[in-house]
Amino acid sequence: MSATPSPHTPTLHVVTAETVAAVQRRTRGVLMAGQVLAGLGMGATLSIGAILAADISGSPAFSGMAATAVTLGAALTAIPLARLARRAGRAPSLATGALAAAAGAVMATFAAGLQSFPLLLLGILLIGSGTAVNLQSRFAAVDLAAPSTRGRDLSLVVWATTVGAVSGPNLIGPGETLGAYLGMPELTGPFLFTMVAQSLAAVLYLVALRPDPLALAAAWRAEQARVARAEEERTGVAAPTVAAMVDDRPSIRLAMLAIALSHATMVAVMAMTPVHLTAHGASLVIVGFTISLHIAGMYALSPVFGIVADRVGRRATILMGQGMLAASLLMTGFGAESQGWVVAGLIFLGLGWSASTVAGSALLTESAAPDRRTIVQGRSDLVMSGTGALGGALAGVVLALLGYNGLSFVSMALVMTVVIALVVTPHKR
Repeated sequence: MSATPSPHTPTLHVVTAETVAAVQRRTRGVLMAGQVLAGLGMGATLSIGAILAADISGSPAFSGMAATAVTLGAALTAIPLARLARRAGRAPSLATGALAAAAGAVMATFAAGLQSFPLLLLGILLIGSGTAVNLQSRFAAVDLAAPSTRGRDLSLVVWATTVGAVSGPNLIGPGETLGAYLGMPELTGPFLFTMVAQSLAAVLYLVALRPDPLALAAAWRAEQARVARAEEERTGVAAPTVAAMVDDRPSIRLAMLAIALSHATMVAVMAMTPVHLTAHGASLVIVGFTISLHIAGMYALSPVFGIVADRVGRRATILMGQGMLAASLLMTGFGAESQGWVVAGLIFLGLGWSASTVAGSALLTESAAPDRRTIVQGRSDLVMSGTGALGGALAGVVLALLGYNGLSFVSMALVMTVVIALVVTPHKR
């Protein structure tokens, strides 16, 4: 079942290519602004969440539960938000996820005041819905995109995350100052930014995503089908239409595998890098610098990979991403004792993730039948978040058993799995 056109969607007889292109440009801009707001809110709270978890629980061993709760929250809300998008459109879905994240920040604040660890985890779990919104936004960016620019449009929305991801952690200090001024519990000031930023993002989606891109895409496909039927009646020759597409299941599985395993590889190595560096005498400045460069690698060059995916193909770009991931693991594996090689490896880790995620997301979208795209996208986000959580959880065990270089070499198996899948999966569309 296709998304039901909203009252703001133009009627079929006025849906033209020019209308679609104009709405797509506006949609892309709105989604980029939403990504910036979401990043500003999420960046500060993810860092403070680990500190709060250790403080309230009374044990540093529970600090990692905050990151786990965020990832689990993203996984649990991926399918419900995708179903809501399919039923009501992108704007209600994105706004609902953003408001849930804002509510989670309120709950986490109360949890700190009550010193309730379970309530804190529940609040952070809800904040994870903001991550699900970020993931869904990249798919919303291509609801109306032309096939020739699908990778670029998707990657621009991913790129917008850079602003919030880099700036967000720097808001911890100002947030604490503001929170103290307002009499909030200690360490909860940064949650104010999550409340405000996610609420503003929800309003932005509801007000500015008109007509809804998913609903307009359904109307545009219906218009194309009507024109095709009229042409068939006139000429007696049937022409294929976008609406008649069926799932290219092998390509869908390939895309989901590439996205999920690339994410698991990135999370596993990235999560253990601060532990490894500090154990080998690196200062917190070096650790912060390394992670900042890694984040820049994840997002800053995503438009480049989007353009490459449009021009040389999705599969070729995924293969390029796996090559960069492999190079990263070789650097961190053989150069584990060198801070320089670890920093270089983390940069390539981010770049490989970016290329694979952008190209994989574009391949997933164009391989799914139009009336099933939102559900397929939701499943992909669920698997992506789930494998990321599993990769992060197992990484600590592997680090303890085999060391940082051992973790790098074990992670190489995930890269090789994607490469083998690229080779054996037939290309049908």
